[in-house]
Amino acid sequence: MDYRACWCSRARYTVFDAHYGDGSAIRVLTDVWNTDPHRSPKLHVIAVCDHLLPGFHRLPQAEPGLTVDLVSAPLDEALAQLTARVDLFRLHDIEQAGTDFARHVARVAAQDAHLLAQGLTPAQIDALTAQGFVFDAGGQHARFASRKPRAPVPPAPERRAIVLGAGIAGAAAAERLCARGWQVTLVDRQPQPAMEASGNLAGIFMPLLSKDDNVPTRLTRAAYLYALRHWERLGGIGRAIEGDTCGVLQLARDADHADVQRAIAAGKSLPPDFAEWLERPAAEALLGLPAPDGGWLFRGAGWARPGSVCDAMLAACGGRLERRFGVGDVRIERTGERWRLTDAHGATVACAPNLILANGSGAVAVPQAAQLPLTTLRGQVSHVPAGMVPKLPVVLCREAYLTPAAGGVCSAGATYDADPNPALSPESHAENLERLRGLLSDPQAARDAPLEGRVGFRCVAPDRLPLVGRLPDFDAAGTTERLRDVPRHPGLYALLGYASRGLIWAGFSAELLAAQIEGEPLPLEASLVDALDPARFVLRARRAPRGPQSEN
Repeated sequence: MDYRACWCSRARYTVFDAHYGDGSAIRVLTDVWNTDPHRSPKLHVIAVCDHLLPGFHRLPQAEPGLTVDLVSAPLDEALAQLTARVDLFRLHDIEQAGTDFARHVARVAAQDAHLLAQGLTPAQIDALTAQGFVFDAGGQHARFASRKPRAPVPPAPERRAIVLGAGIAGAAAAERLCARGWQVTLVDRQPQPAMEASGNLAGIFMPLLSKDDNVPTRLTRAAYLYALRHWERLGGIGRAIEGDTCGVLQLARDADHADVQRAIAAGKSLPPDFAEWLERPAAEALLGLPAPDGGWLFRGAGWARPGSVCDAMLAACGGRLERRFGVGDVRIERTGERWRLTDAHGATVACAPNLILANGSGAVAVPQAAQLPLTTLRGQVSHVPAGMVPKLPVVLCREAYLTPAAGGVCSAGATYDADPNPALSPESHAENLERLRGLLSDPQAARDAPLEGRVGFRCVAPDRLPLVGRLPDFDAAGTTERLRDVPRHPGLYALLGYASRGLIWAGFSAELLAAQIEGEPLPLEASLVDALDPARFVLRARRAPRGPQSEN
């Protein structure tokens, strides 16, 4: 097939390959694209790959305009969860896939999409034909000719945005938009980035495990794996980013909890470089300290200073980023088709058609976001002199965490309470130290550690999942029952609710939001995208049981 004739007039060309194999076919395709002076500006390749952890995997590429997603799932499931418009399908090595996939192919097919087939069964060809594909005489090429109406392609957005909040969420939003050619104004009340919740000396990055591989587990895994790949493109942990991929050892809470973890490990679905269950002898040999019930070793995990991650992302924005820091609290209003931010004196701080709220719990001060059920939770971290605790080869965690020393300090914490006081609390410090001693199995560890540390405030949603997407209009929602029908505020988006996992949520959520705004294929299963949609709270509020009604 002559790809050049197909993509020369397209702003974006999307290919779906049913079998990644060794990747050679994808490399040939991208080589052709790279050498064609008339190519589409953007090539998006989505391929089913059977040797990765379950889910969608977005792989950062060196070539501008090239995006590669690998999907580890059965073919019909991969297509069913795909949010995209596909221009070319390559269907091969799928003789055992049945025929259910055909309706999903038709759902995501662009108008006049092409299909290259190799080895399809007669039943599969018949199923695709019934969905609107017209095959040539050899049964190896087809064109999508369905007359069913297709959803119109939305117009390209005006690529100018304001991002409110220069912590890790806002820095990631700016970087992901600038990478797509946007002009971004980053606004923060503080004089420097990462001065609030993102200002801690160390944040922990690690995945989450569960026996049923539930929604939080799948989302956290996707975000964690994307973060590791994305940080490497930014220069890497320990180089451009201050931190260490030393590994994280998550100790079991007790014998019963260890039994649950062994059941997860017995499934043998987790590669050891991602997560490995260590029984007591192996855990203690690694740690050099008691680990009575064993624990999970996450070899690729570790710690990073969030501010350095912000710095790396902002540096990658280049000249497309305008920084407006130290502006204090701002007033937000919609004027015509623009969002306008003004300072306390009424002077314009920024004006653009798109506004992204990445300012944590401060977002509820914006009238359009006031009904979001966000909570502010205080987190105090204790800074413990390195000489007061054993030298750790890994981050150690259970209900709390303790990092290896950096700059002569180990970070221990963090508390989780509703206290609005930003000052260091002796009670919170004592709580951190008590948990530290439990981690180390040493009641004398860090005895008389000075009251040193930092307080930050997390933004938390009721379901402990982030809010990623266009903000709903609560007042206009009426009796809407489906997410896609919830009315939205024009050009207003959220990157909120990262709780204590901002390090891994930031880049992935920003990538997802940027893809949504641009109308690109999304880097996540459709059902998980819905789980992050801010409009989920519109539907939940309506479905909540009401109290007894009085009778008149």
